[in-house]
Amino acid sequence: MTLKLCGFSASNYYNKIKLQLLEKGVAFEEELVYTGSTHPKLMARSPMGKVPFLDTPNGAISESVACAEYIEATYPAHPLLPSDPFTAAKVREFIAHLELDLELVARVLHLEALWGGKVGDSVKERQRKLLDKGIAALIPLTKFSPFVLGDTFTLADCAAAVHMPLIGMTCKIIYGEDLLATALPYKDYIKHLAERPAMAKVNADRKENTEVFTAKVRAQVEAAKAAAAAKAAG
Repeated sequence: MTLKLCGFSASNYYNKIKLQLLEKGVAFEEELVYTGSTHPKLMARSPMGKVPFLDTPNGAISESVACAEYIEATYPAHPLLPSDPFTAAKVREFIAHLELDLELVARVLHLEALWGGKVGDSVKERQRKLLDKGIAALIPLTKFSPFVLGDTFTLADCAAAVHMPLIGMTCKIIYGEDLLATALPYKDYIKHLAERPAMAKVNADRKENTEVFTAKVRAQVEAAKAAAAAKAAG
């Protein structure tokens, strides 16, 4: 059985794993699966209905962290996780900070930044404080020399490549300023990564699927607005 990556290319977490697979040269198939449903096709393999998940010869694996670790352990060629325990821990540390303290914080703002909805001013103020704190925590971990943690491409780069541009764009739309770019020179780094064939493939697929996915989500948001307005009208 060929390894199968399930999800959709507009998802940054999906692209984190896709970039890892491409950089390592692992043969895999892709299965288009969207979130937001309770269809057995999704829920039987991803208990929280999230993407990405992997179909492996031994069964399904959900959560991108678990997927990445499985890939590194099962396909040891071209490792993206250092063999030195401390250095490997620093890769995991960076990813945890980026995802928990920045990506998930910015995600709260996506309703307005990406999908045509509205986020309350108090929520924006709260998330701004959390973003400032998360960025301050990330600064001492980064090097950009030329990769995010030094001279070697690792899983940290797979995460940074897909999360940082989305965080920056979200901040720019909501706050009028790319908070991440103000603190870190990540844009030149992203341009450098875009020259890699694997990253170019991920970006091309992301662009194509984002148009479809954006239309899908915005239609759902508009339908929810209409239902709320109809209910309010009594």
